[in-house]
Amino acid sequence: MPSLLQRLSRLLPYFRQARLGLALALIGSLIGAATEPMVGQLLKTLLDSGFQDRTLPMWAVPVAIVGLFTVRGVAGFVAQLGLSWSAQRALQQLRQQLFDRVLTAEPAMFGLRSTSQLTNTLVYEAQTGATLLVSALLTTVRDSFALVALLGYLFWLNWKLTLFVAVLFPAVAWVMRVVGKRLHRLTREGQTAVDELAYVVEENALAWRIVRMHGAQPAQAGRFERHAVQLRRVLLKIAAAGGAITPLTQVFAALALSAVVTLALWQSQASGSSVGSFVAFVTTMLMLVAPIKHLSDVSAQLTRGLVAIERGLELMDQSPPERGGTHDPGRAAGDISLQGIGLRYRDDQSPALDGLDLAIHRGETVALVGPSGAGKTTLINLLPRFVEPTAGRILLDGVPLPDWQVDALRRQFALVSQDVVLFNDSVLHNIALGQDVDRAKARAALKGANLLDFVDGLPQGLDSLVGHNGSQLSGGQRQRLAIARALYKDAPILILDEATSALDSESERAVQEALDQLMRGRTTIVIAHRLSTIEHADRIVVLDAGRVVEQGPHAELLARGGIYARLHALQFRS
Repeated sequence: MPSLLQRLSRLLPYFRQARLGLALALIGSLIGAATEPMVGQLLKTLLDSGFQDRTLPMWAVPVAIVGLFTVRGVAGFVAQLGLSWSAQRALQQLRQQLFDRVLTAEPAMFGLRSTSQLTNTLVYEAQTGATLLVSALLTTVRDSFALVALLGYLFWLNWKLTLFVAVLFPAVAWVMRVVGKRLHRLTREGQTAVDELAYVVEENALAWRIVRMHGAQPAQAGRFERHAVQLRRVLLKIAAAGGAITPLTQVFAALALSAVVTLALWQSQASGSSVGSFVAFVTTMLMLVAPIKHLSDVSAQLTRGLVAIERGLELMDQSPPERGGTHDPGRAAGDISLQGIGLRYRDDQSPALDGLDLAIHRGETVALVGPSGAGKTTLINLLPRFVEPTAGRILLDGVPLPDWQVDALRRQFALVSQDVVLFNDSVLHNIALGQDVDRAKARAALKGANLLDFVDGLPQGLDSLVGHNGSQLSGGQRQRLAIARALYKDAPILILDEATSALDSESERAVQEALDQLMRGRTTIVIAHRLSTIEHADRIVVLDAGRVVEQGPHAELLARGGIYARLHALQFRS
């Protein structure tokens, strides 16, 4: 496991733009630490000059006390504000980098990390980690300086007793190291338990209809309880490990104080030291207990904060950004060639695609049909590189897909899927997603998708919010809005995955006319289970078990009497 300094050093780049805040925190901590020994010195002066010699003016001590604690208060405020400002600025930078990585990471990341885990890491753990680190670092800096200042004053008062006290420090450090390692391990276990519990909540929130339809509430409640109990047990272990540091440290401090008081009394009897010096030494030593206790407590905070932040750093380490080439011709012609494509999601599963060869020419409309699991969705996910083939290669306009610049490649495709995804934003921004906003162009796209009259009837028109994933729209309206988005993008290659499945007959007819107009001169790939919607495609490609088994126009495939003819006959009878 990396040392504490190595782990902290990974965070230093995020604080480079916050050096002013760190400087203020350092200055405030130094000033606050410098005032710590003054309390003991003030008592020594009060007892020796005020009570014993009676040469101290009566106003001196009150003025000194007010001035001392005013300086300490201002210094503490400056230190905390400076460090908090620096930490929040660093957190903002880290969080932005994390979100940018989520937006650009290889698509495989989304198969390895759940939505709840990503949310937990970017939002909650990052904030919790920053809060704990601010508190821990402030305590470390402030109390370390205070400890040095108090020890220096003790050396000045009585170096022999101070050396005796210092002998106990290695024992305290050893305890903190042992407990800290256990705390680090338990904290990581706790974060895993939190992720698992959050995933149960996420699944049940998304699948609430299925859970209630099947009466699965008791089973899901039991599943939640099992994970909640596991989390509770880990948190109790963390509390025990973190709570053990303070009492152990206090025991060492009590042993040191008892020994010092005994030795100080013996020295006083032998050498006749003043009462003020004795009280100043004991008071200063008692003041050592507070920073030692704080520094022992900070181990738990620092560990939890670092582990929380490190989850985000691990996300960036383990989720590299997508890699692409440099090819960017602007607008593609639309020739697609799949050569010997094989893809297997898992080694113990049958291949999703197995030696598939297919050429799609520019301007051609190709429909993909076949039984469920034939590989249709896998094939269209390969084109924008949402998945990568394990064998073969794919070319767009004669250029292998990995040689294309990633954004340039995806700019060539417009996708309308049966699983419509909308953002909780205005109609206008959902249509112009990722493109320059043009209201006239958006209205034209809505008209083509047979949705303009509906949008004009909304209270705010194009600026109306659609709700969480389009919750303010019906299923057909959501799908037509997705079609309007594709019309707005005006890409050279269209991918239509059941694009009209949620439309009524009248709307489907109007949208199909708009799509027919849009398809002219563009390469179009259509997936449709209703074979009646693809009869006019230039070519129908039949997939089965990840291979092309038939292809040709509608009438020709019917005449062959193969798989397509049987599927068509089955739907006709239905």
